[in-house]
Amino acid sequence: MTRNAVQLITYADRLAGNLPGLAELLRTPPWSEAFGGIHILPFFTPFDGADAGFDPVDHTEVDPRLGTWSDVGEVASGRDLMVDVIVNHVSADSAAFRDWCRDGASSPRDGMFLTMASVFPDGATEEQLARIYRPRPGLPFTPYDVGGEKRLVWTTFTPQQIDIDVADPGAQAYLDSILDAIAGAGATLVRLDAVGYAVKTPGTTCFMTPESFSFIADFTAHARARGLEVLVEVHAYYRRQVEIGAAVDRVYDFALPPLVLHALGTGDGGPLARWLEVRPANAVTVLDTHDGIGIIDVGADQTAPDAPGLLPPAELDALVERIHEASGGSSRLATGAAASNLDLYQVNCTFYDALGADDRAYLAARAIQLFTPGIPQVYYVGALAGRNDVALLKASGVGRDINRHRYTASEVAADLERPVVRALFALCALRSRLPVFDAEFTFSLEGSVLSMRWSAGEDEASLAVDLGDHRARLAWRHAGVAGATEDLLASPPVVAV
Repeated sequence: MTRNAVQLITYADRLAGNLPGLAELLRTPPWSEAFGGIHILPFFTPFDGADAGFDPVDHTEVDPRLGTWSDVGEVASGRDLMVDVIVNHVSADSAAFRDWCRDGASSPRDGMFLTMASVFPDGATEEQLARIYRPRPGLPFTPYDVGGEKRLVWTTFTPQQIDIDVADPGAQAYLDSILDAIAGAGATLVRLDAVGYAVKTPGTTCFMTPESFSFIADFTAHARARGLEVLVEVHAYYRRQVEIGAAVDRVYDFALPPLVLHALGTGDGGPLARWLEVRPANAVTVLDTHDGIGIIDVGADQTAPDAPGLLPPAELDALVERIHEASGGSSRLATGAAASNLDLYQVNCTFYDALGADDRAYLAARAIQLFTPGIPQVYYVGALAGRNDVALLKASGVGRDINRHRYTASEVAADLERPVVRALFALCALRSRLPVFDAEFTFSLEGSVLSMRWSAGEDEASLAVDLGDHRARLAWRHAGVAGATEDLLASPPVVAV
């Protein structure tokens, strides 16, 4: 399989119980045939903290409840492995932060953590504070007792996630130690979580500034020296995503999910086609992740609202309402101020429910994703065409948990027998197995029909999706053997390579 093979995104515990279970699952058909790589969401200590592993106490240790670094290596065996590097923050329970809180300026960790005063040593004006861009309401500061005095510590996301100063030598050594551990386990790619917020420059938005790009370039050099490719995770205005793509190894295509939903919901492929014309080709494509469905990525520039987005405000509002209606209102319970995890620019919903659990629409959406240039990733709930987990949402009160179901082995086995899941795995196997997806890509939009084609000499793979009625037609030729299907659900593609 190539680097362009489909990757699975999953938690270590929510699909197969733990890391050894995950390694065994990936060795077993149909998983082994569909996925040539995997992105394991944070498995560090603790994997079940305040933000589902994205608030590590110790980023260099595997949580022993999940396994060991050796088990991570088993998951990596024979496939690409992507691992998260949380560069922006650590847990408030980390030894380094506790040491600093206890000893203050005399702590060897002094300087590793950001405060309002360390970023604004001369004080901050109201205008400067108002310019700070943040994915949550309010200002990014939390009061903590540090060395016997009250300090306003920088906390971009939650009060339990303490932002580090990436320019501090101690912080740099900490990040290098993470890269060493990940590379040592056999990973091939790292995902820079929330890197857009990692550098705070006074007088700016503190989000994806020139200083941010400089940090990304420096970190990427450290990663490449260890044989690791870097994926940058940033939700941002679409033109900024194009700029980011030109400066990094890989960038997420977060605009694709809402544009596909808009296209299939309205029959209008214009905005999607315009994005396909300008999007970075070095992208990782997703329809779903452990977070919500991003809206900010196709809207107006949040830092310059007069810069229009890929969808105008009225169409964006209509898209959100269609998702809520398609999910029977369950996504509304999990989104925005309705849930404690305030993702104001995301809709929390499984992608399957966002399409009203319509099998044909869902397979059409996945086919579009898999034919779009880049590395395709499929979230574990999406791989099993999962529904919104309202019970988990009610139990935790965390909006994003509606799309983070904990599967039992029997549930996985039952879902693998569903026609929509069998068809999706077949699509993924085709995408992972045919080398033509490394070749030349073209597309066209005629009326409501989106056509996508990959070609290399006589080899080809082509897709035609009617965005109005969701019919998807697929054809391919490899090494002189041709195949086709007019109905992905009733006749999934079968490819032998």
